[in-house]
Amino acid sequence: MSVPVPHSESPAPAGGAAASPAGVPPQVIVILTDQQRWDTAGVHGNPAGVTPEFDRIAREGTLFEQAITPNPVCAPARSALQTGRFPTATGVFRNGLPLPRDIPTLAGEFTAAGYATGYIGKWHLAGEDQPDGAVTPGRRGGYGSWLASDRLEFTSDAYRTVVYDEGGDAVRLPGYRSDALIDAAIRFVADHHDRPYLLFLSLLEPHHQNPTDDYPAPTGYRERYEGAWLPPDLAALAPDAPQGGAHRHLAGYLGQIKRVDEGVGRLRDALRSIGTEENTVLAWTADHGSHFRTRNSEYKRSAHEASVHVPLAFTGPGFSGGGLVSRPVGTVDLMPTLLAAAGLPVPDGLHGRSLLPLTGGGRDPGRPGSVFVQISEDRVGRAVRTSRWKYVVDAPGADAWNDPGADLYTETELYDLAADPYELDNLTGLDSHREVADELRRELLGWLERIENAKPEIERAAARPSGQRRAESFPAGSPWEGVRFGHRPRP
Repeated sequence: MSVPVPHSESPAPAGGAAASPAGVPPQVIVILTDQQRWDTAGVHGNPAGVTPEFDRIAREGTLFEQAITPNPVCAPARSALQTGRFPTATGVFRNGLPLPRDIPTLAGEFTAAGYATGYIGKWHLAGEDQPDGAVTPGRRGGYGSWLASDRLEFTSDAYRTVVYDEGGDAVRLPGYRSDALIDAAIRFVADHHDRPYLLFLSLLEPHHQNPTDDYPAPTGYRERYEGAWLPPDLAALAPDAPQGGAHRHLAGYLGQIKRVDEGVGRLRDALRSIGTEENTVLAWTADHGSHFRTRNSEYKRSAHEASVHVPLAFTGPGFSGGGLVSRPVGTVDLMPTLLAAAGLPVPDGLHGRSLLPLTGGGRDPGRPGSVFVQISEDRVGRAVRTSRWKYVVDAPGADAWNDPGADLYTETELYDLAADPYELDNLTGLDSHREVADELRRELLGWLERIENAKPEIERAAARPSGQRRAESFPAGSPWEGVRFGHRPRP
């Protein structure tokens, strides 16, 4: 059962969303989880009771119900969060590419305004020519205080957290990994309570532990969620998917999220205890979600909701009492939103837009009615998502690792999210939906021209008679291409 949240189309709270006291700059905290699906949250209907703190933030502040990542891959998504630009514009269109030094960043803008800045946790923007752990100062996106590892999944495990300080020295933090990083965040806010700061807390959970392909929840937490909840897409697709990861891993995944949620509660308790909670803007989101190998050979890199739909909630000045925003937005909007919330100018050239006008029942007339998604590594793809529809194209023959875009795309997926929210019925090519697909095709071409300065060709899918449905199979380019569920992939 969903936790009720005030709807943004109802009358706005008196005075709108609560703002920071006049003349007092807010402190700012971003909490980023890794690979967290939107539907793990109670406010999105999850019955397992995993996220009471996230739900509290959503009820007290502002919940963005349809938040979409610009790319369901770690580094590209993170580059967009740090720059307010889509991944192809930063050059970080896949993992292993460094964040460039010559464009404005979240930390750089806050530093210029006199804020202390700190980064804790996983970075994943140093580039493949750097080691897994220590990040050189020039590749830290402008952050001052530093306690992080570039690829934290390779320098730590559940109970052995190794990060690196400003001098590049290894620091081992005690406790379960998310607890250890949140403890470091509590120390940061306590040390900086008397001045404005930006703290970016980037947790690894609930990402899998790569070397073991497991979701190591704290002792006893996996057991709480055995058989507790299975979302409809995984219930339908996971039994026949390669390696059957969902049934084996979901309890640990939920256990990880539960412990993170408890840790965020401790962090907010610390803010209350030092008297800064009411003047702290706190944002919680994820870089991308997880489909547990039901859509391709790994966990993400698809345009499906399980990959691209993420939790996003804010509380604090500008967001308290802001209600629920039901229209689709992108997490590329994070940087301009936080700058606007702090009363700071937003640099030219950003693709994101501040979300503040949407709080408290507000409107943003210039905001597009759709969001844009870039897909990389598994394939070169693009998608456009409205409140009701998802339209996806892939580039046949493109080099998914080296090509940031393509001159030719082909329609591959069309979903009616109102009738099929978990995207089990691909409508692409159906005569009955040709008009809808053509409208979305024009919408996507507009995004491609605005964001990528590109005018590619998009080939229409082969026509199918109305009423014919396409059974789910694995997408082009994967080892399972053309293979129906329940069969072995080709060698």
